[in-house]
Amino acid sequence: MSNHHCIDIESLPEHAVDLILNRAQAIIDGHTKTGTYPNTIKGKVVYNLFFEDSTRTRMSFETATLRGGGQVVTMAMKQSSMNKGESFTDTLLTLSAMKPDAIVMRHTEYNAPLFAAQIMSCPIINAGDSWRAHPTQALLDLLTMRQVVKGDMRGLTVAICGDIAHSRVARSNYITLSRAGVNLRLVAPEMLMPKPKEFTKAERFTNFEKGIQGVDFIMMLRIQKERLNEGGLHLTDRDYAVEYGLTGERLDRLAPNAYVMHPGPMNRNLEISDDAADDPRRSLVLKQVANGVPVRLAVLEYCFGLLD
Repeated sequence: MSNHHCIDIESLPEHAVDLILNRAQAIIDGHTKTGTYPNTIKGKVVYNLFFEDSTRTRMSFETATLRGGGQVVTMAMKQSSMNKGESFTDTLLTLSAMKPDAIVMRHTEYNAPLFAAQIMSCPIINAGDSWRAHPTQALLDLLTMRQVVKGDMRGLTVAICGDIAHSRVARSNYITLSRAGVNLRLVAPEMLMPKPKEFTKAERFTNFEKGIQGVDFIMMLRIQKERLNEGGLHLTDRDYAVEYGLTGERLDRLAPNAYVMHPGPMNRNLEISDDAADDPRRSLVLKQVANGVPVRLAVLEYCFGLLD
């Protein structure tokens, strides 16, 4: 058995994705049956390094580590030596000398987890870097969709809507969903669309209603309010909500059978209305959160070589 990194979806072989998702589902099924989690990573010490604010991902990784019997150490960035001028490299080398069994890292810098993997001896798990990648979010999203359709995703249509140009979630989901054989749509104002050389297998829509019509899943993305006045977009919050916000009325009229997803945090009544976010039949938002724990435990098991 050998250790692995989880830096991005592209570096995960397709069989590894299946291993992780099948294992996550087995963890869920086992917990449903017995009320317990497997003690598979007992004795492992995982360092959580979140150089960017997070609620869902950080707490999900911490919970996953503890549920699996491991121990978690979360570094308080505001009290770290980096605030005294220590370099990122020296911080990583210092932590590496303490021999953690794995590092979970979120960073604002593009490819920071890949850099860490090159100088540290333990597995590195990317909890989101810059606009580039968020692999565990894409894995839990795919598991959530599979659970709803009870298997094969081929031929279904998924619309990813919102600030796609700056979304690491969209980039990682693009890889998993393309591999799964779905029909992908990108729905956003032109200024928030990715570059033409990106997402080449997806159909693009700048008209929100046309983009979501008849789809099976609608994945909304958080809009950062400062983006509304960048690059010539010049939209008010209300303008954006009217033109690109998902509402219960739009669901009923355009995609009555669609399931609603959002990686969070949500700007309620901006990109998504309360009635769409909380729809008891169609919203999968909390199911995504719940699936994060078993998926991230399965990722830890994979990185420790326990799923080979």
